Amino acid sequence: MTARPASDDLSNFWMPFTANRQFKAAPRLLVSARGMYYRASDGHEVLDGCAGLWCVNAGHCRDEIVAAVQAEAASLDFAPTFQMGHPLAFEAAAKVAEVMPAGLDRIFFANSGSEAVDTALKIALAYHRARGEGQRTRLIGRERGYHGVGFGGISVGGISPNRKAFSGSLLGNIDHLSHTHNLEHNAFSKGQPAWGAHLADELERLVMLHDPSTIAAVIVEPVAGSTGVLIPPQGYLQRLREICTKHGILLIFDEVITGFGRLGRATASEYFAVTPDLIALAKAINNAAVPMGAVAAGRHVHDAIVQSGMPSAIELFHGYTYSAHPLASAAAIAAQDLYCKENLFARADRLAPAFERAAHALADAPHVKDVRNLGLVAGIELESRVDAPGARAYEVFVKCFEAGVLVRYTGDILAFSPPLIVEEEQIEHMFGTMRKVLASVQ
Repeated sequence: MTARPASDDLSNFWMPFTANRQFKAAPRLLVSARGMYYRASDGHEVLDGCAGLWCVNAGHCRDEIVAAVQAEAASLDFAPTFQMGHPLAFEAAAKVAEVMPAGLDRIFFANSGSEAVDTALKIALAYHRARGEGQRTRLIGRERGYHGVGFGGISVGGISPNRKAFSGSLLGNIDHLSHTHNLEHNAFSKGQPAWGAHLADELERLVMLHDPSTIAAVIVEPVAGSTGVLIPPQGYLQRLREICTKHGILLIFDEVITGFGRLGRATASEYFAVTPDLIALAKAINNAAVPMGAVAAGRHVHDAIVQSGMPSAIELFHGYTYSAHPLASAAAIAAQDLYCKENLFARADRLAPAFERAAHALADAPHVKDVRNLGLVAGIELESRVDAPGARAYEVFVKCFEAGVLVRYTGDILAFSPPLIVEEEQIEHMFGTMRKVLASVQ
């Protein structure tokens, strides 16, 4: 057994989505958290402006979730869910189903958003095969879409850096819709932009190009998060639903970010009044206390698969060792109870106007080329430095952290998505800190 590395030895951990050499030269380490705040290794408090990684919606280290996980760890550390089960798996599924759109109440558990997306894609293919339409194998994603890092997710995803290193090994039978981001028409929109619903009609063109009888599913994020907060135009999602229904294509919403209160509703599906056939979930499903993902499937999808074949036969050859892990399930039950008890989704809805005002107050700040928002999520897009895209936003990210506010950055876009327990004065502080930092950078 090797000795435990010294606390200042950062060499062993190969960090994800990180410039490892840059980070390890000047690390930012978080050592504890409570409520709306992290504490850094140097002792200074950091206001969490992005719910960890879009995921800690009820705030950090909530006593109810901590107690639930501790109790379950002491009583059932692991139980298989292949040909076996444990009570909390079924209870967690029932809790999640309660807040899903009507009919989407069959819950398949995974361990991350990436796994949830790949699960949803496989369910879509299995659904068509079970109905005798096994020729439906084509999947359609969208440019700038982020659907995790599995080969299925990056294949239907549309973020170039995530794809290009693996382009020779991506799934075939994939096509992509154009993204909806257009600053010429929609810059500084508050809420859903008025321009762009017609972009959904591109799906009709792809359907005709490939033949609708070959297409299994369309997958989109209702609100694209990791690519820089892209808000859907008014009527866009409704039109996608109409086209999919017309041609017998399943519609998948990737709600890994928007699920569980981010838009002031349990799901973006509820917010937009558009019901997909499958919803990929993760992150806030259990307040990120233990890794967990899930797919909420419509009964028509579930039943077509589960009712096919003999009752003794496995209907879907798919799953994970840690599907519905006891600790993750305990955290999910406690988190869902906490969301309900504290009415956090409605609270987010009430805070949304104040959040919008504070975000758009940055419209005249230095370097800002766009502000966009919906619910408790906002994106601040900056002008890029010549020959150094992303450098300005990275500098702002670092200086905000040093000033005690955690934000997200991707390219030259900064994102805010605080826990739903955020107070109005904390909202003002987050965006006020951003304004000061923007004034200090070149």
